[in-house]
Amino acid sequence: MHYPRWRSPLALLILMSIAMPIAFNVWSALLNNFALERAQFTGVEMGTLHSLREVPGFLAFTVIFVLLILREQTFAVISLALLGIGTALTGLFPSIIGLYCTTVLMSVGFHYFEALKQSLSLQWFSREEAPQMLGRLIAVGSVTSLVTYATLWICLEIFELDYVWNFLLAGAVCVVLAVIMWLGFPHFPGGDDQHKTIILRKRYWLYYALTFFSGARRQIFTVFAAFLMVEKFGYSASQVTLLFLINYAFNWLFAERIGKLIRRIGERKALTIEYVGLIIVFISYALVENAYLAAALYVIDHMFFALYIAMTTYFQKIADPRDLASSAGVSFTINHIAAVIIPVLLGYVWITSNAAVFYIGAGFALCSLLLAQNLPRYPGPGNEVLRGRVLDTSLSAQQARI
Repeated sequence: MHYPRWRSPLALLILMSIAMPIAFNVWSALLNNFALERAQFTGVEMGTLHSLREVPGFLAFTVIFVLLILREQTFAVISLALLGIGTALTGLFPSIIGLYCTTVLMSVGFHYFEALKQSLSLQWFSREEAPQMLGRLIAVGSVTSLVTYATLWICLEIFELDYVWNFLLAGAVCVVLAVIMWLGFPHFPGGDDQHKTIILRKRYWLYYALTFFSGARRQIFTVFAAFLMVEKFGYSASQVTLLFLINYAFNWLFAERIGKLIRRIGERKALTIEYVGLIIVFISYALVENAYLAAALYVIDHMFFALYIAMTTYFQKIADPRDLASSAGVSFTINHIAAVIIPVLLGYVWITSNAAVFYIGAGFALCSLLLAQNLPRYPGPGNEVLRGRVLDTSLSAQQARI
């Protein structure tokens, strides 16, 4: 069916890519300073908060049960609304328990939305166009983030708007955009009919392993790299916002180009570049003593994470198209197995040695690098790995010959 461009699946995904960063990035930019100034957090409470934040991600496999009742598109819009509500309420509860509760609410919306958006994107884009289109969506999110962080910086520095109002405004905008998506777009058909059961396939084992270490590694960046800027180097909320602004300026400039690069050089080389770079960055975090160098590392760190598109396109190439919805939830759960545990455990390591936390991150990146060397140059059904190939009984003979 033909849809006008402004009511097409791509237009909906673009609007989703605008709504999510408005709420989540304001929450991320203000959280560390808000937690330290208003709730007197230490590394222990911050680690605990992020472990709680990742519990909904760990439970993302339950998305498949909700899809027995709701369509993916409908559930994605509802999840965006929950993200907005959780963000809006954050500033109203400046206590340890209050922050824990609003964080979990925000996180339920965020993680379900991210799983559903990935599934919908892979169903609505062909394998040929997926790398570039996913890069384009990241670029859209980055432009939104640039505007969001610039606006937040103005609110903090010029208007001196309190945390309460910043959280409330960002969350409200996200909710309003979710309502527009609910009322303004038709229900689009997906690709192949999606399985409505939990799917775990032996032949996806390398993707699962890469996903696990990605979750472990990303938590160290998300939780402790940002916290390092505030606790060790004394960055203010506006300075952290400016740092995020620089991050997303680079994403805006390079995300779609990164998608094209992945299509040209393949997933194995792209992931190898990412993991080698992250090993160097994490070791540098452990040794850094200069605030400006730490900021530069933070920007470089964020740039490398844009290469995660290669993991998504690798899975799209090897997966049964009917597995995409279920596998999106399962992969988010695997991604968050370590994420639930690591922040709280490393919170205790943090109060003893900041450097040790980042050396552990380098170790996770090394594990990912070794696993990435097992990706074939041309992955597909029946050609998922170079070594350790498993014949899945659900894989048809026809697929195996592709």
